[in-house]
Amino acid sequence: MTSPAAALSWSSSSWLHSFGGCSNEASEPPDKRSAMVVVAQKKAKKTRKIILKEDMDYLGKKGQLLDVKAGFYRNYLLPMGKAQIVTPLLLKEMRMEEERIEAEKKRVKEEAQQLALMFETVGAFKVKRKGGKGKQIFGSVTAQDLVDIIKAQLQREVDKRIVLLPEIRETGEYIAELKLHPEVTARVRLNVFAN
Repeated sequence: MTSPAAALSWSSSSWLHSFGGCSNEASEPPDKRSAMVVVAQKKAKKTRKIILKEDMDYLGKKGQLLDVKAGFYRNYLLPMGKAQIVTPLLLKEMRMEEERIEAEKKRVKEEAQQLALMFETVGAFKVKRKGGKGKQIFGSVTAQDLVDIIKAQLQREVDKRIVLLPEIRETGEYIAELKLHPEVTARVRLNVFAN
């Protein structure tokens, strides 16, 4: 019967021998022609696909898909609540939200086009001012004056910031522009006369 120490030495020596380690037995010298090949693994890409929850100057706009480093997401974007990891459900919700936003933009543009058509077909708005010498009038016609006239005649609220008027200091006919939408501009005629 073999002793446990002998079994231990036999198993450890065979284990060392299988890895090319030294053993008590005389071994053959290693073959000089065969070299040990070391295979290096590529460094893993540590990026995450995210969706921004708000506009960020240096990163992108709200709803934009980005690849960012995992540490940047984990240490900054996630704790600040500025981004979230992309999931198939989230992508589907994003597409639905984009379609809803596009439909809303289209609706607003169509309303602006209808309003522009109404302004252009209404004819000229009449503005009375106290007259001076010749064609001169006292004061000038401002954007607020045009807004008040539109409200009185058409019962439409118009912001005075969208009104673009030439400088009006004489009687005559002028054209004002109303920027109703970034792509829709209405041209309105004004008849200025002295009373």
